[in-house]
Amino acid sequence: MTWGPLFALVGYVGESLAGGRVNAMLWLSVGVGLFALTALWVYARRRFLSARVTDTELWQGGERLAIDRIAAVDDVEAPPGTRVLGGGLSVPRKFAEVPLRLDDDTVVLAWARDGDALREALRSVLRDRA
Repeated sequence: MTWGPLFALVGYVGESLAGGRVNAMLWLSVGVGLFALTALWVYARRRFLSARVTDTELWQGGERLAIDRIAAVDDVEAPPGTRVLGGGLSVPRKFAEVPLRLDDDTVVLAWARDGDALREALRSVLRDRA
């Protein structure tokens, strides 16, 4: 997150070494602006691209799914148009799809960077609850 302020510092030092008038306020605002944009981007990625399994819930981005609702993790096939958990239109890029069958016989798509690890975590929680 510090690449923006470092860029501004390099610009300020470069301008001062070149001689002439140095515009410190411009470089300060460039550094602050780039830092703010980077912080917003990091916050959004952490908030909306996070997956977490607890004893009671599966968190996918901004959505929670109760573990009690999951009927099957293995041998589930996702038909076209399956709803994606987390509120997205599709599974995020570079994330693996993990189809889940719910207690009302609907199928939803969970996702994680490591789909096998998510499946194993869900299997473990479901085994412990049984």
